[in-house]
Amino acid sequence: MPAATPTARDDRTDDRPTPAADRRVPLRRRLREVGWRYAVAVVALVFAAFPIVYVLSASLNPLGSVASTRILPVNGVSLVHYRSLFDGSIGPFGRWYVNTLILCTVAATVQISCSVLAAYAFSRLRFRGRRGGLLTLMLIMMFPNVLAMIAIYSMFSDLGRIIPQLGLSTVAGYCLAMTGGALGQVWLIKGTLDTVPRSLDEAARIDGAGHFTVFARIMLPIMRPIIATTTLLGFVGVISEFLIGSLFLTDPRSKTLAVGLFGLLENDRSANLGVFAAGAVLTMIPVILLFQYLQRYIVGDATSGAVKG
Repeated sequence: MPAATPTARDDRTDDRPTPAADRRVPLRRRLREVGWRYAVAVVALVFAAFPIVYVLSASLNPLGSVASTRILPVNGVSLVHYRSLFDGSIGPFGRWYVNTLILCTVAATVQISCSVLAAYAFSRLRFRGRRGGLLTLMLIMMFPNVLAMIAIYSMFSDLGRIIPQLGLSTVAGYCLAMTGGALGQVWLIKGTLDTVPRSLDEAARIDGAGHFTVFARIMLPIMRPIIATTTLLGFVGVISEFLIGSLFLTDPRSKTLAVGLFGLLENDRSANLGVFAAGAVLTMIPVILLFQYLQRYIVGDATSGAVKG
């Protein structure tokens, strides 16, 4: 007798997907393929968390000395160092905190705004001197800020004789000095803009949009991840700047957190470690809050929703 042909039901039975239990990867194979990644991640986390835990432990250590500080507090937990920051015994810490927040907000905003505009011009426009301008920016970025300290000091010393509000030992003058590196993020932002398809610009221009409309309505939403990243980098760079600030800010009420807290260690590195650590912990708070706010843009897709497929 001829062999029976499979029915439609048999065909459906043969083509049914494999159960999830059959597709499960064996544990040994999973460990061999991805286990090392988890091991590297754990080592990296421990390496990154070590200084944070040490500083937090030092800030809670009531003795506040280098010899008595361990990874975990062994002499009890106390907030005496945090109280010392705000009772005025070590200096106007509250004033330092306000100065730092003003400086970081103004300087980071000016830096990112100028960098975004310049990056758009260098990436999307074609003009004479474009290549030379990019090379000049790269050359300037290769030199550290310490080389400009004497020049900045001389410039603002002379400026202070004409406009005292912008001279040395003033927060406004220091803000102006810090915005001097306003184009430091141009190359990073331009690299992101170069990956955006030019078809978006062309489609907008066909509809009658000008350069400002293309920049404001098309490019800015696409650049949100890189703007968030550079804003965070600029904020951290300004809040941790010390070299120029130590030369520029001499009045105790005009100092920033970096300059003021370093003065504590300069006076007595051993006895003032606890107060310095407490100030460092409080300095982390604005950075952590800013990161928590910007992470939604940092992890976003740069071209999400820009091109319809």
